[in-house]
Amino acid sequence: MSQLFDRSSNALARTTMALAVVLAAGGLGLVLSLGQTSWVTRQNLLIKQPIQFSHDHHVGQIGISCGYCHTAYERSSSAGIPPTATCMNCHSQIWAQAPILEPVRASFRSGQPLEWVRVHDLPEFVYFDHSIHVAKGVGCETCHGRIDEMAGVTQAAPLTMAWCLDCHRDPVRNLRPRSEVTTMGWKPPENLAELQQELAREYNVQSKMSCSTCHR
Repeated sequence: MSQLFDRSSNALARTTMALAVVLAAGGLGLVLSLGQTSWVTRQNLLIKQPIQFSHDHHVGQIGISCGYCHTAYERSSSAGIPPTATCMNCHSQIWAQAPILEPVRASFRSGQPLEWVRVHDLPEFVYFDHSIHVAKGVGCETCHGRIDEMAGVTQAAPLTMAWCLDCHRDPVRNLRPRSEVTTMGWKPPENLAELQQELAREYNVQSKMSCSTCHR
């Protein structure tokens, strides 16, 4: 009986299988790499808001504290978005007729809140409590970056699971006194490592690696 396949068929089959493995591995690597890009994480992307608001001006130049606008940052799972009335506390007197602030005035007159676009937006399957991080001495700029230098708010950190776990494995290195949580550009003392160990004991800071910590 004559041979059905050419002798080169075995080599061709082996080459095809090897190529399939390489392509599969490359495809998986591409997907994993894509998941770390700003296209997915939105890191450093400037998001258009209903009105131009500069943290650089309000925080960095004028010196308004984070807690003046984000009043719930110490006691709520979310720092909260300030109501229009908070804006009007100042802008009923300052730049009261500026055209750029007409959406703010219109919101105040109608009682309809401005529709701000959330920048730090975690998936619904992730549980995050803002207040507990503040209570443990994690500074605003640790997660939000130098918000006082941003003309438009961007997401400074990738907010990926790996990024969160990196801190949760060793949270002590990101601690500071609670009184300095909102301080931008905090200058740590020379005995920082010793101070952080003391704060960890005082604030009862522990490594939280259980899945249920974030996925409930």
